[in-house]
Amino acid sequence: MTTDVASPPARQRTRRRAGGLLPSPGWGYLMIAPAFIGLVAFYVWPFLTTFGKSFMDVPAFGPGTFTGVDNYTELLADDRFWQALRNSALYTVILLLGVPVAIVLAALIEQVSRGRALYRVLFFLPVVTLPVAVSMVWRFIYNGDFGLLNYVLSLVGVPGQYWVADATFTIYAVGVVGIWMSLGINLIILGAGLQSIPQDLYEASSLDGAGRVRQFFRITLPLLSPSVFLVTVLTVISALQMFDLIFVMLRSVNNTALADSKTIVYLFYEKAFVEFDQGYGAAIAIVLLMVIMAATLVQFRLQRRWVFYD
Repeated sequence: MTTDVASPPARQRTRRRAGGLLPSPGWGYLMIAPAFIGLVAFYVWPFLTTFGKSFMDVPAFGPGTFTGVDNYTELLADDRFWQALRNSALYTVILLLGVPVAIVLAALIEQVSRGRALYRVLFFLPVVTLPVAVSMVWRFIYNGDFGLLNYVLSLVGVPGQYWVADATFTIYAVGVVGIWMSLGINLIILGAGLQSIPQDLYEASSLDGAGRVRQFFRITLPLLSPSVFLVTVLTVISALQMFDLIFVMLRSVNNTALADSKTIVYLFYEKAFVEFDQGYGAAIAIVLLMVIMAATLVQFRLQRRWVFYD
């Protein structure tokens, strides 16, 4: 009498042979080693060294001396820091105004039957363009003497302004450029969210008499809220880290508006790399990290009220 069931010794030999072909846990650690080393080398170690320097007086050359919380005390009493923080907050608010614009544009692009990919590429071009190049082009557009914007305004009888040389307009002018540069990535994220919305919902609502506007507010926005939340978080983080546009568009010998238009990252650059006060600059970096973490935490808390995942 024969049977297909292997004897216990045969099953054990089969398990041993199969087990020898499976990778050991060491292979898993080896696979994640490059990412782990990069994380430690470029994120964890710089953070630890910056955090340590924030409690020290570090000269341009030579070792630093421990000063406790003197850098933080000086920072909180510095009017330039609070001015830079207000400028960063204002710039963040301006960039957040670009999120509704991106939502409307993404919805309109989804309605286009032809050329949808072309529109996405055109809007995405500023994302892959060097920020320095973008800043130089917009600096020419904003030029108060021969800029393109003032020329267009003169055609309709509107007087021109010194957009990047007057502190009244600088943050708003830079904010417009920031919105323009962020539209591309926002449209990609929001477009993916729109494509995930079932079309059956729109068809059923049409049968019930709902128009395009009502469908947008009753179906599109609620189901798009996770993508909107992601775009909002990324916008706040990038806005608080804004530096290159201010550096290129406003930094010149005769631009007096720069003193009142510095962001917190520009103040960090100025203190750490121009004045070589690395301890004070490290304190600014740590405070900026805390501000970003606090803003992100608030957003995650508030998303429970308006983000719908079902």
